[in-house]
Amino acid sequence: MGLDRQAAWTLLADWTASDSLRKHALAVEAAVRGYARLAGADEDDWGVVALLHDFDYERYPTLGDHPNKGCEHLRSLGYPEWVMRAIQSHAWEITGVEPETPLEKALVACDEMAGFVTAASLVRPSKSVLDLEASSVVKRMKDKAFARAVPREHLKKGAELMGLPLDAHVTNVITFLRGEADALGLRGSL
Repeated sequence: MGLDRQAAWTLLADWTASDSLRKHALAVEAAVRGYARLAGADEDDWGVVALLHDFDYERYPTLGDHPNKGCEHLRSLGYPEWVMRAIQSHAWEITGVEPETPLEKALVACDEMAGFVTAASLVRPSKSVLDLEASSVVKRMKDKAFARAVPREHLKKGAELMGLPLDAHVTNVITFLRGEADALGLRGSL
């Protein structure tokens, strides 16, 4: 469909000063692109949506404003409606836009999981995603003190939306992030 990744990155960089939020966007992009490849979908279009899903968060951190205000801006820039719908679906509990399309489901599935996998990587002695296994991530999910802000039900819902067992979804996300370990700062000491 032809979304421009460079334009999306420029927009993200203009609106997002935080290195950690930019890396989160890149991690979600890597994971969603991985699922696009598996689905035979347009990897670039899916990747742009993932890159932009939180671009407005620093300006509009209140749920309800985020992601709706960002979607208003994207609409003013001429982005197609399916982009805004996908972005709104990642906050379905606030926007009321349930994830229905494969892209929307992948975005929901990868958003919190990419962040959780990143956190699980960074607490390893190696500080690397390269030696992280799904069993370690699933074990961390049981520790309520670890990455406390991440709702475990969202991690589980993501796997369900993808039609996968939780460990298979976690394995996929780890694999997709390994391909971008350097850009994400997840190579660690390996």
